[in-house]
Amino acid sequence: MKLRRFLLVLLIVGGFWYFTAHLPSRLSRFSFLGGHSPSSALQLTQAEAAPAYDAEELNNIAVYKRVLPSVVNITSRQVIFNFFYGVVPQEGQGSGFILDKAGHVLTNYHVVEGANRGIQVTLSNKSSYKATVVGTDKTHDLALLQITAPNLQPVTLSDSSGLAVGQKVYAIGNPFGLSGTMTRGIISSIRSIKNADGAPIEDAIQTDAAINPGNSGGPLLNSHGDVIGINTMIASNGADQSSGIGFAIPINTAKAVLSDLTRYGRVKRPSLGIVSFAIGPDLAEQMGLASDYGVLIQKVIPGGAAERAGLHGGNEQAYVGNTPIMLGGDLIVAIDGQQVTDPQDISAMMDKHQAGDTISVTILRGRRQMTFKLILGEAQDINT
Repeated sequence: MKLRRFLLVLLIVGGFWYFTAHLPSRLSRFSFLGGHSPSSALQLTQAEAAPAYDAEELNNIAVYKRVLPSVVNITSRQVIFNFFYGVVPQEGQGSGFILDKAGHVLTNYHVVEGANRGIQVTLSNKSSYKATVVGTDKTHDLALLQITAPNLQPVTLSDSSGLAVGQKVYAIGNPFGLSGTMTRGIISSIRSIKNADGAPIEDAIQTDAAINPGNSGGPLLNSHGDVIGINTMIASNGADQSSGIGFAIPINTAKAVLSDLTRYGRVKRPSLGIVSFAIGPDLAEQMGLASDYGVLIQKVIPGGAAERAGLHGGNEQAYVGNTPIMLGGDLIVAIDGQQVTDPQDISAMMDKHQAGDTISVTILRGRRQMTFKLILGEAQDINT
């Protein structure tokens, strides 16, 4: 009897040992009574190879690799005095891009404004160089710097006159000091805006590509990696970060002033020497004008190009809503044979000329059409 019990116990213990020692691997994955088996292996599913990039990703990568060496980080240093006349050092940061192998760098004026303790330009390879200011254009928020450095890689400038809403764009810069950052978006609109000082930016490129503090002065690129604009400001509704509404100065505007910055250190922007007001069909009908479009000359600037050519300003005050205007002046309808409908048309034409150039201005004086030859003067703050 005892022997039978001993053999039964031995059989149970032996069976338990055999079952646990030779448990099938598929059963070892289960936990009994809700417990966790400490010896269970982690099963990972891995790709057999890295996935291939699609065509869009390949283009993104190609643009970034091509343009990154041309984008720089700009640090401006200045010293100000606090309330107690103590010296307070300050630093500002922005972006810029290399124009040529001679070391010319284009950025925003507000990036280097007030830099009385030097400007430092850092390349993508982390090499830093002291920069000198060649010239500035506060009106267009542009500044031209120069550094002396080897093996510089310039950007390629595109033509910003044929841009289209919906076109893909890239922004590369240093937002919040994070160097070498690229964002992507589209052109949301082409519109005229005013910068922080109230100066107009004609045909500004609006984009939803993320632009943040530190992006200022960096390039806005087309899908080929060519520069179409200079990132300059954001509409943030009081928040210092991107809200999907950023603006860039069109590169054609920069091209128009670069030669002056190089030659004179400032912009000798051409001007008609007038104060003007855009006229549409409704206003033209109310005023009894002979054309339903054009730019009404409210005032000619003394000594300006328009006055020298014999153009007339207004002589009777009136109001459009709450805006005072002067009536009775000449109505500009064309410049060099191209139709003029608003001051932005005049500004765009001025970008194609220099002070001293001769242009033809077609006006309506009453119902009489006349064409004048006009030698462009140099713009003053109140000129159009």
